[in-house]
Amino acid sequence: MKKLTHIALATTLALSGLSASAQTLLNASYDVAREFYKDYNAAFVANYKKTTGKDIKIDQAHGGSSAQARAVNDGLDADVVTMNTTTDVDFLASTGVVAKDWQKRFSNNASPTTSTMLFLTRNGNPKNIKDWDDLTKPGIQVIVVNPKTGGNGRMAYLAAWGYAKKKGASDAQAAEFVGKLYKNVPVLAKGGRDATTIFLQRNIGDVLVTFESEVVSVDNEFGAGKVDAVHPSISIVAENPVAVVERTVAKKGTADLAKAYLNYLYSDEAQEIAAKHALRPRNPAILKKYASTFKPIQLFTVQELFGSLGEAQKVHFNDGGQFDKLYTVK
Repeated sequence: MKKLTHIALATTLALSGLSASAQTLLNASYDVAREFYKDYNAAFVANYKKTTGKDIKIDQAHGGSSAQARAVNDGLDADVVTMNTTTDVDFLASTGVVAKDWQKRFSNNASPTTSTMLFLTRNGNPKNIKDWDDLTKPGIQVIVVNPKTGGNGRMAYLAAWGYAKKKGASDAQAAEFVGKLYKNVPVLAKGGRDATTIFLQRNIGDVLVTFESEVVSVDNEFGAGKVDAVHPSISIVAENPVAVVERTVAKKGTADLAKAYLNYLYSDEAQEIAAKHALRPRNPAILKKYASTFKPIQLFTVQELFGSLGEAQKVHFNDGGQFDKLYTVK
């Protein structure tokens, strides 16, 4: 808990130097959204000043999505949460920290952007990997996040399962298909950054399954040209949900500012910023404008094939669930 205390303390110190008249807002977000929110916050602050004449300050707290949800639940005074998996916001709804009907408070299930799972291969794609079937072939090593510990891993697993189902597989056949894929996994990563490190720094594996938005991060951190991005024919919609933290805004009187902050994520300016960070905008015109970044993929939702992420969690990822049946930790 020491790290979380430091985050909260640093935030408190940052806020203490602000004039009493200016409102402040804290966004608790997931790790790989750091660069996006740095750009978005500057745009929002400028727009808010222009439209209301008021100065505001936005602070960020970043970490693993689930760790952030636990920190907020345990008392981190975030005004809003912006996550990469709905189960983390559902957890906060179950404890009364965010509204029970949080998904109805903003458009598109309160997810202003989405991502999807794709493949990163070595430069030149030497193993000629094109679709999910190729990940089940003998001799192919696949790097993925452990679905029991990371949202990135849960989405990769569900994307593979959904691909099989969309191709006409029964549940038994889908389980067999996903089982074959995980037999090609030499080591399970703890999270998205760990998976990238295994693939690019430890040089293990032929293909990395990860979020589309990670392509920009990889190019920025490791240099362009290290990997090829391969878009499979079918993949999953990974929603990036947002919610107002009712407990905090009631205490601080920041409800209107928090709502304005999350609403502006749907603006043209914000959707453009998201696209530049390889997050799929909900605005169809802006999505089309960035067609070279967002290749057309047949996408399915979690709800369509699994009911909800919560239901998928029970069936597939809880102890003794489907994942435990098809994968033995090496």
